[in-house]
Amino acid sequence: MSRIICFGEIMLRLSPPGYLRFVQANSFDATYGGGEANVSISLANYGMDAAFVTKIPDNSIGQAAINSLRQYGVNTDFIVKGGSRLGIYFLEKGASQRPSKVIYDRSNSSIATAGEGDFDWDFIFEGAKWFHFTGITPALSENVRKITEKACIKAKEKGLTVSCDLNYRKNLWSTEKAGKVMGQLMEYVDLCIANEEDAEKVFGIKAENTDVTGGQLDTEGYKEVAKKLKEKFNFDKVAITLRESFSASHNNWSAMLYAEDGFYFSKKYFINIVDRVGGGDSFGGGLIYALINQYDLQEAIEFAVAASCLKHSVEGDFNHVTVDEVKTLIKGDGSGRVQR
Repeated sequence: MSRIICFGEIMLRLSPPGYLRFVQANSFDATYGGGEANVSISLANYGMDAAFVTKIPDNSIGQAAINSLRQYGVNTDFIVKGGSRLGIYFLEKGASQRPSKVIYDRSNSSIATAGEGDFDWDFIFEGAKWFHFTGITPALSENVRKITEKACIKAKEKGLTVSCDLNYRKNLWSTEKAGKVMGQLMEYVDLCIANEEDAEKVFGIKAENTDVTGGQLDTEGYKEVAKKLKEKFNFDKVAITLRESFSASHNNWSAMLYAEDGFYFSKKYFINIVDRVGGGDSFGGGLIYALINQYDLQEAIEFAVAASCLKHSVEGDFNHVTVDEVKTLIKGDGSGRVQR
Protein backbone atom coordinates (compact mmCIF):
# COMPACT_ATOMS: atom_id res chain seq x y z
CA MET A 1 0.00 0.00 0.00
CA SER A 2 1.42 3.39 -1.00
CA ARG A 3 1.75 5.99 1.74
CA ILE A 4 0.00 9.37 1.86
CA ILE A 5 2.03 12.16 3.47
CA CYS A 6 0.25 15.08 5.18
CA PHE A 7 2.31 18.08 6.37
CA GLY A 8 1.12 20.81 8.73
CA GLU A 9 0.43 21.81 12.33
CA ILE A 10 -1.41 19.87 15.00
CA MET A 11 -2.79 21.98 17.84
CA LEU A 12 -4.35 21.53 21.24
CA ARG A 13 -8.05 22.38 21.03
CA LEU A 14 -9.70 23.78 24.16
CA SER A 15 -13.48 24.11 24.13
CA PRO A 16 -16.08 25.02 26.77
CA PRO A 17 -18.37 22.02 27.42
CA GLY A 18 -21.38 21.80 25.15
CA TYR A 19 -22.51 25.16 23.85
CA LEU A 20 -21.25 27.32 26.72
CA ARG A 21 -19.66 30.63 25.83
CA PHE A 22 -16.07 31.41 26.81
CA VAL A 23 -17.23 33.78 29.54
CA GLN A 24 -19.41 31.05 31.06
CA ALA A 25 -16.77 28.33 31.09
CA ASN A 26 -15.16 27.03 34.28
CA SER A 27 -13.46 24.19 32.42
CA PHE A 28 -12.38 23.30 28.89
CA ASP A 29 -12.52 20.01 27.01
CA ALA A 30 -9.09 19.18 25.58
CA THR A 31 -8.66 17.44 22.22
CA TYR A 32 -6.25 17.81 19.30
CA GLY A 33 -6.68 18.83 15.69
CA GLY A 34 -5.44 20.74 12.68
CA GLY A 35 -6.09 20.72 8.94
CA GLU A 36 -3.63 18.15 7.63
CA ALA A 37 -3.72 16.09 10.84
CA ASN A 38 -7.49 15.79 10.39
CA VAL A 39 -6.98 14.55 6.82
CA SER A 40 -4.47 11.93 7.99
CA ILE A 41 -6.96 10.65 10.59
CA SER A 42 -9.68 10.26 7.96
CA LEU A 43 -7.36 8.33 5.67
CA ALA A 44 -6.14 6.05 8.47
CA ASN A 45 -9.77 5.35 9.45
CA TYR A 46 -10.36 4.19 5.88
CA GLY A 47 -7.45 1.73 6.16
CA MET A 48 -4.89 3.81 4.25
CA ASP A 49 -1.20 4.14 5.14
CA ALA A 50 -1.30 7.81 6.19
CA ALA A 51 1.65 9.63 7.75
CA PHE A 52 1.56 13.04 9.40
CA VAL A 53 4.65 15.27 9.35
CA THR A 54 5.15 18.18 11.73
CA LYS A 55 7.36 19.50 14.53
CA ILE A 56 6.19 19.44 18.12
CA PRO A 57 7.77 20.30 21.49
CA ASP A 58 9.68 17.55 23.25
CA ASN A 59 7.42 17.46 26.29
CA SER A 60 4.33 15.69 27.58
CA ILE A 61 1.90 17.90 25.65
CA GLY A 62 3.72 17.17 22.42
CA GLN A 63 3.64 13.46 23.21
CA ALA A 64 -0.08 13.65 23.90
CA ALA A 65 -0.58 15.12 20.44
CA ILE A 66 1.39 12.24 18.92
CA ASN A 67 -0.66 9.75 20.91
CA SER A 68 -3.89 11.30 19.59
CA LEU A 69 -2.72 10.42 16.07
CA ARG A 70 -1.27 7.01 16.85
CA GLN A 71 -4.42 5.71 18.50
CA TYR A 72 -6.23 6.00 15.18
CA GLY A 73 -3.46 4.40 13.12
CA VAL A 74 -1.63 7.45 11.73
CA ASN A 75 2.10 6.93 11.09
CA THR A 76 4.02 9.43 13.27
CA ASP A 77 7.55 8.23 12.43
CA PHE A 78 8.42 11.47 10.61
CA ILE A 79 7.37 13.88 13.36
CA VAL A 80 10.31 15.99 14.58
CA LYS A 81 10.64 17.01 18.22
CA GLY A 82 11.92 20.42 19.28
CA GLY A 83 10.90 24.02 19.70
CA SER A 84 9.17 25.55 22.68
CA ARG A 85 5.43 24.97 22.43
CA LEU A 86 2.41 23.37 20.82
CA GLY A 87 -0.05 25.73 19.19
CA ILE A 88 -3.44 26.12 20.88
CA TYR A 89 -6.84 27.14 19.64
CA PHE A 90 -9.93 27.89 21.68
CA LEU A 91 -13.30 27.00 20.16
CA GLU A 92 -16.67 28.32 21.27
CA LYS A 93 -19.32 26.33 19.43
CA GLY A 94 -22.14 28.38 17.95
CA ALA A 95 -25.80 27.46 17.84
CA SER A 96 -28.79 28.76 15.92
CA GLN A 97 -28.03 32.34 14.83
CA ARG A 98 -24.95 32.67 17.10
CA PRO A 99 -21.78 31.78 15.13
CA SER A 100 -18.92 29.71 16.40
CA LYS A 101 -15.85 31.62 17.53
CA VAL A 102 -12.18 30.62 17.33
CA ILE A 103 -9.28 32.27 19.18
CA TYR A 104 -5.75 31.21 18.23
CA ASP A 105 -2.70 31.04 20.47
CA ARG A 106 -0.17 29.59 18.05
CA SER A 107 2.61 32.22 17.72
CA ASN A 108 6.12 30.76 17.86
CA SER A 109 4.84 27.20 17.96
CA SER A 110 7.34 24.43 17.26
CA ILE A 111 6.28 24.01 13.64
CA ALA A 112 6.24 27.77 13.02
CA THR A 113 9.88 28.02 14.13
CA ALA A 114 11.03 24.86 12.29
CA GLY A 115 13.95 25.01 9.89
CA GLU A 116 14.47 23.47 6.47
CA GLY A 117 16.99 21.04 7.93
CA ASP A 118 14.36 19.50 10.21
CA PHE A 119 12.77 17.45 7.42
CA ASP A 120 14.48 14.97 5.09
CA TRP A 121 11.95 14.90 2.27
CA ASP A 122 13.87 12.28 0.28
CA PHE A 123 13.45 9.92 3.23
CA ILE A 124 9.89 10.99 4.07
CA PHE A 125 8.64 10.51 0.49
CA GLU A 126 10.29 7.11 0.00
CA GLY A 127 7.50 4.75 -1.10
CA ALA A 128 4.86 7.51 -0.91
CA LYS A 129 2.23 8.15 -3.56
CA TRP A 130 0.49 11.33 -2.43
CA PHE A 131 1.40 14.59 -0.64
CA HIS A 132 -1.19 16.86 0.97
CA PHE A 133 -0.92 20.30 2.55
CA THR A 134 -3.18 23.30 3.11
CA GLY A 135 -2.88 27.05 2.77
CA ILE A 136 -2.64 27.29 6.55
CA THR A 137 0.82 25.73 6.67
CA PRO A 138 2.87 28.16 4.52
CA ALA A 139 1.08 31.01 6.31
CA LEU A 140 2.60 30.05 9.67
CA SER A 141 5.99 31.67 9.01
CA GLU A 142 8.51 32.40 6.27
CA ASN A 143 10.48 29.34 7.38
CA VAL A 144 7.48 27.08 6.97
CA ARG A 145 6.70 28.61 3.59
CA LYS A 146 10.18 27.60 2.42
CA ILE A 147 9.79 24.13 3.92
CA THR A 148 6.45 23.67 2.16
CA GLU A 149 7.89 24.78 -1.17
CA LYS A 150 10.84 22.42 -0.76
CA ALA A 151 8.44 19.56 0.03
CA CYS A 152 6.35 20.32 -3.07
CA ILE A 153 9.41 20.41 -5.32
CA LYS A 154 10.68 17.09 -3.95
CA ALA A 155 7.22 15.51 -4.20
CA LYS A 156 6.99 16.34 -7.90
CA GLU A 157 10.55 15.12 -8.50
CA LYS A 158 9.52 11.79 -7.02
CA GLY A 159 6.29 11.59 -9.02
CA LEU A 160 3.82 12.05 -6.15
CA THR A 161 0.36 13.46 -6.67
CA VAL A 162 0.09 16.76 -4.75
CA SER A 163 -3.15 18.11 -3.30
CA CYS A 164 -3.77 21.40 -1.55
CA ASP A 165 -6.77 22.78 0.31
CA LEU A 166 -6.52 26.58 -0.06
CA ASN A 167 -7.92 27.12 3.47
CA TYR A 168 -7.46 30.90 3.69
CA ARG A 169 -7.12 32.22 7.27
CA LYS A 170 -7.33 36.00 7.56
CA ASN A 171 -5.67 36.09 10.97
CA LEU A 172 -2.51 34.47 9.54
CA TRP A 173 -1.89 36.64 6.49
CA SER A 174 -3.39 39.18 4.11
CA THR A 175 -5.17 38.28 0.89
CA GLU A 176 -2.30 39.88 -1.03
CA LYS A 177 0.37 37.75 0.68
CA ALA A 178 -1.77 34.63 0.40
CA GLY A 179 -2.28 35.18 -3.31
CA LYS A 180 1.43 35.65 -3.95
CA VAL A 181 2.64 32.68 -1.91
CA MET A 182 -0.12 30.27 -2.88
CA GLY A 183 0.18 31.29 -6.51
CA GLN A 184 3.79 30.10 -6.47
CA LEU A 185 2.95 26.83 -4.70
CA MET A 186 0.10 26.02 -7.10
CA GLU A 187 2.71 25.24 -9.75
CA TYR A 188 3.21 21.88 -8.02
CA VAL A 189 -0.44 21.04 -7.25
CA ASP A 190 -2.51 18.45 -9.11
CA LEU A 191 -5.72 18.60 -7.04
CA CYS A 192 -6.89 21.96 -5.70
CA ILE A 193 -9.58 21.96 -3.00
CA ALA A 194 -11.42 25.15 -2.09
CA ASN A 195 -14.60 26.28 -0.37
CA GLU A 196 -17.12 28.90 -1.42
CA GLU A 197 -14.81 31.76 -0.34
CA ASP A 198 -11.20 30.60 -0.77
CA ALA A 199 -10.83 31.25 -4.49
CA GLU A 200 -12.05 34.82 -4.02
CA LYS A 201 -9.93 35.58 -0.94
CA VAL A 202 -6.72 34.05 -2.27
CA PHE A 203 -6.89 34.58 -6.03
CA GLY A 204 -9.64 37.16 -6.52
CA ILE A 205 -11.81 34.68 -8.46
CA LYS A 206 -15.38 35.27 -7.34
CA ALA A 207 -18.50 33.24 -8.02
CA GLU A 208 -21.31 35.35 -9.45
CA ASN A 209 -24.84 35.41 -7.99
CA THR A 210 -23.69 34.01 -4.65
CA ASP A 211 -24.35 35.27 -1.13
CA VAL A 212 -22.46 33.06 1.33
CA THR A 213 -23.86 34.67 4.48
CA GLY A 214 -27.36 34.48 3.07
CA GLY A 215 -27.06 30.79 2.22
CA GLN A 216 -27.39 31.36 -1.53
CA LEU A 217 -25.01 29.61 -3.92
CA ASP A 218 -25.17 29.59 -7.70
CA THR A 219 -23.67 26.46 -9.23
CA GLU A 220 -23.07 28.10 -12.61
CA GLY A 221 -20.92 30.70 -10.88
CA TYR A 222 -18.80 27.99 -9.30
CA LYS A 223 -18.35 26.27 -12.62
CA GLU A 224 -16.68 29.45 -13.82
CA VAL A 225 -14.54 29.61 -10.67
CA ALA A 226 -13.32 26.05 -11.23
CA LYS A 227 -12.63 26.72 -14.91
CA LYS A 228 -10.60 29.83 -14.11
CA LEU A 229 -8.59 28.04 -11.43
CA LYS A 230 -7.82 25.12 -13.74
CA GLU A 231 -6.85 27.40 -16.61
CA LYS A 232 -4.68 29.65 -14.43
CA PHE A 233 -2.71 26.89 -12.72
CA ASN A 234 -3.18 23.87 -15.00
CA PHE A 235 -4.62 21.72 -12.22
CA ASP A 236 -5.63 18.18 -13.06
CA LYS A 237 -8.74 18.54 -10.90
CA VAL A 238 -10.52 21.24 -8.88
CA ALA A 239 -12.93 20.43 -6.04
CA ILE A 240 -15.14 23.06 -4.41
CA THR A 241 -17.28 22.44 -1.35
CA LEU A 242 -20.64 24.22 -1.42
CA ARG A 243 -21.96 25.15 2.00
CA GLU A 244 -25.30 26.94 2.30
CA SER A 245 -25.35 28.35 5.83
CA PHE A 246 -28.82 28.98 7.18
CA SER A 247 -27.54 29.16 10.75
CA ALA A 248 -24.74 27.77 12.91
CA SER A 249 -26.91 24.69 13.44
CA HIS A 250 -28.29 24.01 9.98
CA ASN A 251 -26.50 23.90 6.63
CA ASN A 252 -26.92 22.42 3.20
CA TRP A 253 -23.75 20.60 2.15
CA SER A 254 -22.64 19.50 -1.29
CA ALA A 255 -19.64 19.81 -3.61
CA MET A 256 -18.44 19.96 -7.19
CA LEU A 257 -15.49 18.26 -8.88
CA TYR A 258 -14.11 19.59 -12.15
CA ALA A 259 -11.79 17.61 -14.40
CA GLU A 260 -10.85 17.58 -18.06
CA ASP A 261 -14.01 15.68 -19.01
CA GLY A 262 -16.44 17.96 -17.20
CA PHE A 263 -18.26 18.78 -13.97
CA TYR A 264 -19.49 16.37 -11.32
CA PHE A 265 -21.96 17.53 -8.65
CA SER A 266 -22.74 15.56 -5.52
CA LYS A 267 -26.02 14.96 -3.79
CA LYS A 268 -26.98 17.77 -1.39
CA TYR A 269 -27.39 16.99 2.32
CA PHE A 270 -29.30 19.01 4.90
CA ILE A 271 -27.26 18.68 8.09
CA ASN A 272 -27.96 19.37 11.75
CA ILE A 273 -24.53 20.34 13.01
CA VAL A 274 -22.93 18.86 16.10
CA ASP A 275 -19.39 20.12 15.28
CA ARG A 276 -18.46 21.64 11.94
CA VAL A 277 -14.72 22.09 12.62
CA GLY A 278 -12.85 19.67 10.39
CA GLY A 279 -15.72 19.36 7.93
CA GLY A 280 -13.62 20.56 5.02
CA ASP A 281 -10.69 18.38 6.05
CA SER A 282 -12.93 15.31 6.14
CA PHE A 283 -14.03 16.20 2.61
CA GLY A 284 -10.40 16.33 1.52
CA GLY A 285 -9.62 13.03 3.20
CA GLY A 286 -12.60 11.37 1.57
CA LEU A 287 -11.72 12.70 -1.86
CA ILE A 288 -8.08 11.61 -1.62
CA TYR A 289 -9.18 8.15 -0.49
CA ALA A 290 -11.63 7.79 -3.37
CA LEU A 291 -9.21 8.99 -6.03
CA ILE A 292 -6.33 6.80 -4.83
CA ASN A 293 -8.70 3.83 -4.90
CA GLN A 294 -9.71 4.70 -8.46
CA TYR A 295 -13.34 5.52 -7.87
CA ASP A 296 -14.86 7.13 -10.93
CA LEU A 297 -15.22 10.89 -10.53
CA GLN A 298 -18.93 10.87 -9.70
CA GLU A 299 -18.37 8.19 -7.07
CA ALA A 300 -15.38 10.13 -5.71
CA ILE A 301 -17.28 13.37 -5.12
CA GLU A 302 -20.22 11.47 -3.61
CA PHE A 303 -17.89 9.66 -1.20
CA ALA A 304 -16.12 12.87 -0.15
CA VAL A 305 -19.36 14.77 0.50
CA ALA A 306 -21.02 11.91 2.38
CA ALA A 307 -17.92 11.48 4.55
CA SER A 308 -17.85 15.17 5.43
CA CYS A 309 -21.60 15.21 6.00
CA LEU A 310 -21.14 12.51 8.64
CA LYS A 311 -18.22 14.41 10.19
CA HIS A 312 -20.59 17.24 11.11
CA SER A 313 -22.22 14.80 13.54
CA VAL A 314 -18.94 13.97 15.32
CA GLU A 315 -17.44 15.96 18.20
CA GLY A 316 -13.87 17.16 17.74
CA ASP A 317 -11.71 17.83 14.69
CA PHE A 318 -11.24 14.19 13.73
CA ASN A 319 -13.68 12.29 11.51
CA HIS A 320 -14.38 8.94 13.19
CA VAL A 321 -16.38 7.26 10.44
CA THR A 322 -15.76 4.12 8.40
CA VAL A 323 -15.91 3.41 4.69
CA ASP A 324 -19.02 1.26 5.23
CA GLU A 325 -20.80 4.08 7.09
CA VAL A 326 -20.03 6.48 4.25
CA LYS A 327 -21.25 4.03 1.62
CA THR A 328 -24.46 3.42 3.56
CA LEU A 329 -25.22 7.14 3.47
CA ILE A 330 -24.42 7.34 -0.24
CA LYS A 331 -26.95 4.59 -0.89
CA GLY A 332 -29.61 6.76 0.68
CA ASP A 333 -29.85 5.59 4.28
CA GLY A 334 -29.61 8.81 6.21
CA SER A 335 -32.39 7.89 8.62
CA GLY A 336 -30.14 7.73 11.68
CA ARG A 337 -31.95 4.60 12.87
CA VAL A 338 -30.23 2.59 15.58
CA GLN A 339 -27.89 -0.04 14.08
CA ARG A 340 -28.20 -3.41 15.82
